[in-house]
Amino acid sequence: MRKKWKLVFIIPAAIVGITLFIFVGGELVMHLWNWLLPPLFGWRLITFWQGLGILLLCRILFGGHGWHGRHRPGMGRRMRDRMEDGCGRMSPEEREKFRQAVRDRWGVGPSTSESTGQ
Repeated sequence: MRKKWKLVFIIPAAIVGITLFIFVGGELVMHLWNWLLPPLFGWRLITFWQGLGILLLCRILFGGHGWHGRHRPGMGRRMRDRMEDGCGRMSPEEREKFRQAVRDRWGVGPSTSESTGQ
């Protein structure tokens, strides 16, 4: 029964919070644009809806969609451990073949002739 009461207050608060966040974001972008860009570059003033559109466009281009989750701590360490585990099972010949394939594909590191000193 207590969980239902919590939902009764949380859902409307979330709706109000999201609406307020969108309004403040659009207003902030509009005021910053109108304050900086027309005097500096001679561009036109924008409306609230155009500011909201710019905010949405920046979110799409630079912010992702929120589908990937937050940064997980230790992810780099886990990836490094997985790579070391995979490379640890390779024979020296397989490892060198893999390195050469990476060099050929991405153009990084010394070539085989440079690494052997020829």
